[in-house]
Amino acid sequence: MQLVNPMDYPIEVEQQTLWIKNQNTTIAYCRCSNEGDIEYIYVQPMYRLMGFGRKLVKEVQRITGKVGLPMSPYPPWGSAFLLHSRNNLNEHY
Repeated sequence: MQLVNPMDYPIEVEQQTLWIKNQNTTIAYCRCSNEGDIEYIYVQPMYRLMGFGRKLVKEVQRITGKVGLPMSPYPPWGSAFLLHSRNNLNEHY
C-alpha cells in the first residue's frame, strides 16, 4: 500500500460536519457542536492509524476554539481515541 499523508488532503466543512475525501471515497468525517463536542467521528478502516482522525479533531479545535468531550453513545475505543487526541493536540503526525 502506498504511504498516505493526511496533510495532503483538504478538509471540507459543511455546517457542523467536517469531511476528508479523495477522488473515490470519503476517508473520514466528523460532526461537532458549536462548543467543540465531538458528536460523531468515523475513519474508513483502511485509513485508520494514519492521523486522519487526529486531523479532524485539530480542525474542530481550530474552528470552535476548543475541543469538548465525546458525546454518548461512543464505543470504548472511540472515547479512548478522543481523550488521547485531546491530550496530544500539539503533537505532530
